[in-house]
Amino acid sequence: MSLELLVPIENESLIGMSLFPKQVMGNNIELHTESKGLPELKGLDIVIIGLNEYRNSFFTNSEYDINAFRKEFYGLYPGNWSVKIADLGDLPKGSNINDTYFAIKEIGYHLKQMNIIPIFIGGSHDMIFPLYQIFQDFKQLVNVVSVDRSFDFSQEDELISGRSYMSKIIMNKPNLLFNYTNLGYQNYYCATEEKDLMNKLYFDNIRLGEVLSNLSATEPVFRDADIVGLDMKCLSWQASADPLKGHPNGIDSRTICALTRYAGLSDRVSFMGVYELPSTPMMDQLLGQMVWYFIEGFSIRFNEYPVAVNQGFIKYSVTLSNQIIIFYKSEKSQRWWIELTNDSRLNNKIKKATLIACTENDYESATHDVVPEIWYNAVRRMH
Repeated sequence: MSLELLVPIENESLIGMSLFPKQVMGNNIELHTESKGLPELKGLDIVIIGLNEYRNSFFTNSEYDINAFRKEFYGLYPGNWSVKIADLGDLPKGSNINDTYFAIKEIGYHLKQMNIIPIFIGGSHDMIFPLYQIFQDFKQLVNVVSVDRSFDFSQEDELISGRSYMSKIIMNKPNLLFNYTNLGYQNYYCATEEKDLMNKLYFDNIRLGEVLSNLSATEPVFRDADIVGLDMKCLSWQASADPLKGHPNGIDSRTICALTRYAGLSDRVSFMGVYELPSTPMMDQLLGQMVWYFIEGFSIRFNEYPVAVNQGFIKYSVTLSNQIIIFYKSEKSQRWWIELTNDSRLNNKIKKATLIACTENDYESATHDVVPEIWYNAVRRMH
């Protein structure tokens, strides 16, 4: 099993832990060390795994020091949690890129079976591809959410890379991708052909400006996500704190932490990866806090997925000019969902309904005879 390939945490990351207060993270999570070996997986909620696969990375001349992140993360104080966490160490790169994909897929498959959420740290953004393949094995539709400045549909290279992995996913058979949502894209980093493809496939996206000005609009996106990938080239220069590896426009440090908290809060997210990491002291601190916020979100999950609208939900029927749209509001979390009905063309007696997460603004728009875009796109993807 590929879990056996995981390399123990380097001793230098553990030096001084005994001098830290006993309450800090490093003294309250299970660690894969040379002396103790791999922790017992049963009963764990979240595990951290470092990736050292940078052959397709944007930062081709530098590899992120995952141990620098550990030193920052281990020194943080946990919240009032009952979350069981382990750091399983690092996955070394394979002899070729496909070996790495295979190992990630095997590890992810095993952890998903055990209902354990892995957070992958490091590597290039195409490491999402083997996570998608896990859902193919489960024969399960999957929603991918990418926090990224670009759509990553580039086809300039024949081989998959951190800039073209989405093309690989949509061409891979069987195609079980229901939706791909990009958060924080910047127009000047996206080719016209990529924008056209997003529209043609009815995928969702939220531009950088809207993410920064209306952060709460991103919460429903994470609520419906199975895989979350964060490409840290999305950060502004202020967040990465390195003019050589930062960008004039992008997501700031507070926003990226809020986004990872939303990801943790989602009852549906099975995998999260943080990729394309610049090696700076500020990034080490920020990454530690991002993982902390993911865990905090996980600790206060509402357990509303799958959604059971027969109890604890208020139903709203909105009549538009040519149709009726059903909304549900949770009395527990005050969050909103919209009903999506698929009428079978083969048998009119068969109707399949599902719920997709939405905002109260979507409901308000419907009451003014405006079809919510998230509903429109989802209907088109089903036909």
